[in-house]
Amino acid sequence: MDSAISLTFPEPDVAALTFDLPGKGANILSQAVLAELSAHLDALVKRTDLAGLVIRSGKPGIFIAGADIREFVAHQDAKREWTVEMCHRGRKLLQRLSHCPFVTVALIDGVSLGGGTELALWCDRRIMSTSPKAQIGLPEVKLGLYPGWGGTARLPRIVGLSNAVEMICGGETIDGKAAAAMGLVQAAVPSERLEQAAIDLIRAEHKTRDYVKDRQRWSGAIDISDTELYFLGATASAYVQQQTKGRYPAPLAALEMMLEAARMDIEAACQKEAEGMAELFGSPVNRALINVFFLTDRNKKDPGVAGDVKPAPVRSLSVCGAGLMGTGIAAIAVKREIPVILTDVNPAALDKGVAAIIEEASYNKAVKGPDAQRALKYAPLVHPTASDADLAKADLVLEAIVENPDVKKKLFARLEPLLSADAILASNTSTIPIARLAADLKRPDRFCGIHFFNPVRKMPLVEVIRGPKTSDQTVATAVAFVKAIGKTPIAVNDGPGFMVNRMLVAYMNEALELLLDGAAMKDIEKAATSFGMPVGPLTLYDMVGIDTAFYCGGVMYEAFPDRCSPSPLLVQMLKKQRLGQKVGLGFYKYALQAGKEGAKGEPDPDFDALVKPHIRSGKPPTKEEMTSRLFLPMLLEATRILEDKIVRDVRDVDLGLIFGLGFPPFKGGLCFWADTLGAAKVLEMLKPFEKLGARFQPTPMLLGMARTGKKFYA
Repeated sequence: MDSAISLTFPEPDVAALTFDLPGKGANILSQAVLAELSAHLDALVKRTDLAGLVIRSGKPGIFIAGADIREFVAHQDAKREWTVEMCHRGRKLLQRLSHCPFVTVALIDGVSLGGGTELALWCDRRIMSTSPKAQIGLPEVKLGLYPGWGGTARLPRIVGLSNAVEMICGGETIDGKAAAAMGLVQAAVPSERLEQAAIDLIRAEHKTRDYVKDRQRWSGAIDISDTELYFLGATASAYVQQQTKGRYPAPLAALEMMLEAARMDIEAACQKEAEGMAELFGSPVNRALINVFFLTDRNKKDPGVAGDVKPAPVRSLSVCGAGLMGTGIAAIAVKREIPVILTDVNPAALDKGVAAIIEEASYNKAVKGPDAQRALKYAPLVHPTASDADLAKADLVLEAIVENPDVKKKLFARLEPLLSADAILASNTSTIPIARLAADLKRPDRFCGIHFFNPVRKMPLVEVIRGPKTSDQTVATAVAFVKAIGKTPIAVNDGPGFMVNRMLVAYMNEALELLLDGAAMKDIEKAATSFGMPVGPLTLYDMVGIDTAFYCGGVMYEAFPDRCSPSPLLVQMLKKQRLGQKVGLGFYKYALQAGKEGAKGEPDPDFDALVKPHIRSGKPPTKEEMTSRLFLPMLLEATRILEDKIVRDVRDVDLGLIFGLGFPPFKGGLCFWADTLGAAKVLEMLKPFEKLGARFQPTPMLLGMARTGKKFYA
């Protein structure tokens, strides 16, 4: 194997180890790489002529991404002793950096995560670049773990217990400026000055010998009073429990472990860390979150098509429709500095849309509002127009108008003749089959669906829908464009509801059926949120809009009449203009918050009177029955989607539901969750509901899996 670490000497008495894993986009600390690091340290510590060692990366934009997750997964069923030993082995190797007979300095010019950050922590000093790509963090809690190579012991001793708790329990990255402010790094400097800054620091440390004092100080207990420790524990524990709702055990385990280890020396703290890791590694939540990690990792590399198809560049975007979806799509493109041409049939809506795009694109979290400098930067990228010829100049023309096939087709008929031969025409439709929209196009090969989810700013998923005549290059270009604007694309084949909405309708339709079977609204909502969904299905109806949901449901009713039927309740709500949050009235009422994102609904006695005539006689369903009835139809629809080859891989189903609907990541995905039950158990759960009709009838795929013991994930 080619070497992953090269040894050079920027100056005669300063060594540099440069990580650059051959053939990989990122540096990872596999067992082979760790062995190579160990060999280099064996040789370097024997030398008597070194003043310092610099550790850096040869890959642009990345330091070290962490440990090799695949190596860990291979041992998920190992005994706890293996986990403890694995932690000790990795920690003791990295800990050698804090015992070298010279100063050790990590240079971070890019992303540093997990084990890579722990390596940097065991160095005496750290310097980061001021590049926006330079980020440092310990995101292990997002995998259901916490740092296991000494990170929970070393970080609190360097930056203080409170800062360490925030970084480790939150799992987020920080930039060089923030890292310098908390004392995690000694300086944040421009990339081109990193090496000289390291050499200067080594020279300074040899004069002051501060690094020797810190080595001694950081090997002992943390200097913190009983009062401070108690207060930190109480406040941090309450916050962690509020954020995780008890579903993610790693952040709380990390907090409790760090609090208990605060009074220990570094060796005892590391021992406690390793023993605690053994309780988390291989747990159901750890397995589920690692599955989500692999789903995401696969998606990053997936071009959306088979074979080697080169996507065309999208240098400009036209958006037809200046409503919420159109302006949301335009804003994320503008933030990536892609020029946008915007149109709308309503001039007032167009003016409002331009303002909304600039406001959204220039939003600054730090000030919780638009940033004037950003607004000046992004405003020239937005070009309003009423001219079809202007729209046709873009590489990609995306329609985001009313969800009506006839209106959309009229727009396409006007625009298609004006487009260049290489341009792509696309629709943001959520349910209308692409074949239907492309029926009259002269170049259906250059047409596809690019379906964003609402709200665009928050929802990472985008469905790229291939029509029957869409070319591979069109799909590959659309997928590459979606990734370029920071979203997660999943390429799906055509069909009513595509993938996500097909499963969503099954879920939401069942919520209405439960309501008509006598279940209380609050109990239906609680069954969903207790399972892990971010909001209940009836709240989701109000967020989507009753009229939109009715239309989407209509497409599904038309396509699958055996398992979908129009709800009389939705018809009544439409007649009463109870259209959801946007009008302040739906399943709930929204006082003074109509149309506002995150509006909180209150029970409405008038709705009880509306629903009462439709309630069927019989015993209301139990909580367990409600949970099964909400999620089993969704799972059955997933098997039909796989049978119909709407997606190429079961992993697309799970990632789509997590990123598109908020399916709980701690369950690993819908199909991953089903695997934890087993197909035979799922059939058993379905049995009591088969009398309710086709929507609960086992599919051939599920029956075959139960017969053979096969799982969705091999």
